[in-house]
Amino acid sequence: MLDGFFKPSAVAIIGASREEGKVGFSILDNMLKAGFAGPIYPVNPKATEIQGLKCYPDLAQVPDGVELAVLVIPPKACIGTLEACAARGIRSAIVISAGFKEVGGEGAEIEKALRVRVRELGMRVVGPNCLGVIDTKSRLNASFAAGMPPVGEIGFFSQSGALCTAILDWAIGNDVGFSKFISLGNKADTSEVDFIEALAADPETRVIIGYIEGVENGQRFMQAAGAASKIKPLIIVKSGGTAAGARAASSHTGTLAGSENAFSTAFRQCGIIRAQSIEELFNFARAFSSQPLPKGPRLCIVTNAGGPGIIAADAVERSGGVKMATLQPETVERLRKALPPTAALYNPVDVIGDAKEDRYQAALEAVGADRNVDGVLALTSPQAMTENDKFAEVVGRTAEQAGKPFFTAFMGEVSVVKAREILRGYGVPQYPYPEPAVRTFEAMVRYRQWQESTPAPPREFTVDKGRVALTILEARRAGRTTVGEREARGVIAAYGLPLPQNVLARTVDEAVEAAKSMGFPVALKIVSPDILHKTDVGGVQLNLRDGDAVAQGFAAIDTSIRRFFPHASIHGIAVQEMVTGGKEVILGMTRDPQFGPLLMFGLGGIYVEVLKDVAFRIAPIGPDEAEAMVREIRSFPLLRGVRGEKASDLGAIVDALCRVSQLAVDFPEILEMDINPLLVKTQGEGAVAIDARLGLAP
Repeated sequence: MLDGFFKPSAVAIIGASREEGKVGFSILDNMLKAGFAGPIYPVNPKATEIQGLKCYPDLAQVPDGVELAVLVIPPKACIGTLEACAARGIRSAIVISAGFKEVGGEGAEIEKALRVRVRELGMRVVGPNCLGVIDTKSRLNASFAAGMPPVGEIGFFSQSGALCTAILDWAIGNDVGFSKFISLGNKADTSEVDFIEALAADPETRVIIGYIEGVENGQRFMQAAGAASKIKPLIIVKSGGTAAGARAASSHTGTLAGSENAFSTAFRQCGIIRAQSIEELFNFARAFSSQPLPKGPRLCIVTNAGGPGIIAADAVERSGGVKMATLQPETVERLRKALPPTAALYNPVDVIGDAKEDRYQAALEAVGADRNVDGVLALTSPQAMTENDKFAEVVGRTAEQAGKPFFTAFMGEVSVVKAREILRGYGVPQYPYPEPAVRTFEAMVRYRQWQESTPAPPREFTVDKGRVALTILEARRAGRTTVGEREARGVIAAYGLPLPQNVLARTVDEAVEAAKSMGFPVALKIVSPDILHKTDVGGVQLNLRDGDAVAQGFAAIDTSIRRFFPHASIHGIAVQEMVTGGKEVILGMTRDPQFGPLLMFGLGGIYVEVLKDVAFRIAPIGPDEAEAMVREIRSFPLLRGVRGEKASDLGAIVDALCRVSQLAVDFPEILEMDINPLLVKTQGEGAVAIDARLGLAP
């Protein structure tokens, strides 16, 4: 149904203006200058002719066949006009007009009513408060942008109209082509999700790029993006990543999570390539739209100067996803015959500063044909004898023949202007320095890996949902949004996580008797729904080795709690089996407003918020994603085993993460959760959840 925005048979511009400088004038002017082939009908009751076209007093007088209406009228008139559009069979409309939710108050109410009415009418609307829509293939420029971009294979959408105008101006100046160009505006009806789906199915679009500030339905966004990115690259800039979370959190997970982590995690899980800047967005877009995907991560550098080659090699080493290609012996021998004795024959290949076109070509052709090379980065530094224009021709011709991605960093400015034009003609991506070229190659490598990946689906465990539902119901009836440790233990036990022995004692004698029964040493912990951080207030005693130690520990906890929390609801003191050995890790979940359950994993204990060495995923996840979380943290080598230590039971961690994932999905009422620590023993010995806490949504 979105075809009406791109390939309409006829367009009505409601609010077209005779006055140059008005938005209604610019849109009509852009439509005419773009060369739109279909009829264009200006609508304005105060004019009979605008820019040589007959002007109609109202929509009822416009001829049949209109498929797209562009509204440039006051906000209060928009709903009635959309109703008139629907009556004429027009199902697509672009509301350019501003003055809606961006100004608040009455404008926000009008937009809310517009959204409801549009859906009742069965229409689709872009905007309001947007720049408009451009389709270069159909020569449609239903926008008030200054100019029309070249025809290309990049589809672009943006929440910011101002950014759209800047990017269009840049694209025209740099001859970057687009297939579609969409300004989303306030997203009263259509959103980035709709256009991701449309551009994924669009045969005229090879690469999808976008700028977003937020999403309203995170799960739907991830589904659309995940499906699209399996078909073609989806590259997005997300702004506002440094904003603090909107909700204060009591759990470690809630404290460490935030909108930035949620978006980064969502992007990773659904294959979105995240650009860190507008410049990087187009660095990536140009490469993906013009170069084949690399078959692997091995990059070969060809340079005419040692310094740039070293800079590029350093960028490769720092990347984490790119490797320096090891040239085949026959390639090295081929280079030896073509290059002077002073040349560097191994990667980076240095053809030396006095190289001419023939030497540069010989090196590029040799490494381009090497089976160990997945991509080539050609560098030049301007020297007196450097033939940049001829070098550019050589790179372009060799890239066409090699069948693998080529990148260039022709360093300098004045001396490489024409060379860059030549490279642009061949479609070879060009960068002012080596580092962005390496980052672009890395993005292509990671995208290739994403396309080829087929992660295992989430597991479905046999669990006791009724027990969890009852625990939540009892907390609700008591007016509580926190679940005490003892109740939390019951919840995670219902989902199959192993727990140490634990007995609730209300007196010293009960505590001593329980300790003797389970065997020393034991730990004591205060049990209260009002006390979350027990260690901070003296609510924990560890490694108690006899009855006297248990009695003294019980008294110490009781005294401390009466001092710090005199009005807390105390259920008793838990006597718990001391589990020794193993590594402490933390498993957690917090519910993100956009994306839902955000899982966390990291090393556990009291330092998790200080070290912040954690990994996130959005539930549900399968075992492959769970294992990737474990391997992602910087301290993973400690779990793998160092200096002769046995490896921790990674399978037990993966199993626990998958169970927490299912719990988070099954019970949306759970707002946040920590299992800290989960004590992981050596390979094959499993893991035990020592402590847990839950928070419920109000």
